[in-house]
Amino acid sequence: MDSVQRRFGRVEALRGLTWEAAAGEVTCVLGPNGAGKTTAVEIATGLQRPDGGTVRVLGTDPWGASAEHRARVGVMLQDGGLPQSVRPLALLAHLARFWTEPADVDALAARLGIHDFRQTTVRRLSGGQRQRVALAAALVGRPEVAFLDEPAAGLDPHARREVHALIREQADAGTAMVVTTHSFDEAERLADRIVVIVGGRAVARGTVAEVAGERGLEETYFALTDAARSTIHTSPQESDR
Repeated sequence: MDSVQRRFGRVEALRGLTWEAAAGEVTCVLGPNGAGKTTAVEIATGLQRPDGGTVRVLGTDPWGASAEHRARVGVMLQDGGLPQSVRPLALLAHLARFWTEPADVDALAARLGIHDFRQTTVRRLSGGQRQRVALAAALVGRPEVAFLDEPAAGLDPHARREVHALIREQADAGTAMVVTTHSFDEAERLADRIVVIVGGRAVARGTVAEVAGERGLEETYFALTDAARSTIHTSPQESDR
């Protein structure tokens, strides 16, 4: 993304957002609620159209991209977007048919513990169980890029550990993994690179060491976000918006 802008009426969700993610790496995107993380992910996956700037995913503008392009991109959104009346394994088997070389559905389901609730419809799953199904749905097509919006939210420690291991393995196999998170521990554990977004702008980008510096990621994050939010709220240009 380069200088991406997005407005919703009088609200500026993205204000010249610039960042990138590389193949074979995990890029963790951090920021307060309302910072623009989900908007950025939805633009990168072609679900929203930016009002300005340039977006390229695998060399293609995702807005109106072809089916061939979309087949190369995995997406896990906050709301899941899962059909409610289907059982998890049937859903994953159905999705796998859309790709020529999908992942092994049984192996992926076993890895994420989905077999434990395979007879339960999506509507009756717990939040953590839905997260695991949504993650499997995003990865079943062996994407070249995967956008995962808070994939470990609501998971117990064992499931979280397995999800982290799976994300790391996907990146090591060459996939560009983009993970939004509110967890400093998760970012430090997973990330090759970090992007911190506040008020629709990237206030820091780089490796964990480059962003965290000597103070550590948590302290640096609060210093960055507090300073950026203060600037946004006191900016004369924004005073009447």
